[in-house]
Amino acid sequence: MSQARVLGIVGLAALAVAAVAYAQTTVTPVAPTAQVQTAPLDAKPEKTVWGDAKAGAAKAGTCAACHGLDGNPTDPQYPRLAGQSERYIAQQLALFKSGERTGGMAAVMKPFADMLTAQDARDVGAHFAAQKSGAGIADDTVIATGPNAGKKFFEVGQQLFLSGDNTRGIPACMACHGPTGSGNPGPAYPRIAGQQADYSKRRLEEYRAGTTTQRDPHLFNVMATVAKQLTDEEITSLSSYLQGLHPRRDDVASAAPAPVALPAAPAATKAPAAEATKDATEQTDSSSRPLGG
Repeated sequence: MSQARVLGIVGLAALAVAAVAYAQTTVTPVAPTAQVQTAPLDAKPEKTVWGDAKAGAAKAGTCAACHGLDGNPTDPQYPRLAGQSERYIAQQLALFKSGERTGGMAAVMKPFADMLTAQDARDVGAHFAAQKSGAGIADDTVIATGPNAGKKFFEVGQQLFLSGDNTRGIPACMACHGPTGSGNPGPAYPRIAGQQADYSKRRLEEYRAGTTTQRDPHLFNVMATVAKQLTDEEITSLSSYLQGLHPRRDDVASAAPAPVALPAAPAATKAPAAEATKDATEQTDSSSRPLGG
């Protein structure tokens, strides 16, 4: 074999190796979907500290138009934020900002979330967490037909909240959200007591649909597993019950009856002089007797 031919073969081999190496180090960009624009998976999370409620009050000014100055909106389509945990609010703002939460009014929320840093979101969360949550009124209309006929709507919701449904494997809502519906800030389970019925209904329907664009959907999937078994009537009933769920008011005097005043004890009667003298004589005699006498 001639030297020129050998050199040609070696050159082709080197070119092939170089092509393979280039292919292995080159990543073909994937166009993002039309619905989701997410941050790079390898992006480092911003470092944050506990939220500052005072700083958050100033940053939450733009939230007031929909959610109210104190997080208690008047329009039923917007969720109540007052009393919600700082961590949950910050988490949801992050999902709006990354484009991972797309349901409902996410398109309205995203521009506002885009303006906030991770620390801003915690400050806003701290502000709303410090506000006193209000509540609405549960629907006490009697259900006319179906398996729950004769029950009131809120009673069906109350049953699901307190006990779930063992026959269908539905756990009680309070198992995660607490017996008063105040939530659990540890795993970021939200406060649901007093939440607007329209909002809760929409969210439960989104969970029941079972589709999400979150990159870490484990909490979404927990709710989706529960909600997929709920009927339309149960979702409406549960949402109504949650809207009326609130702690007993502590700013109103208790309705308990006032304690009954007991009659004064009768005054002790004085013994006649003769009886008093007799008692004194007996006490003197007994004190002078020997022990055991």
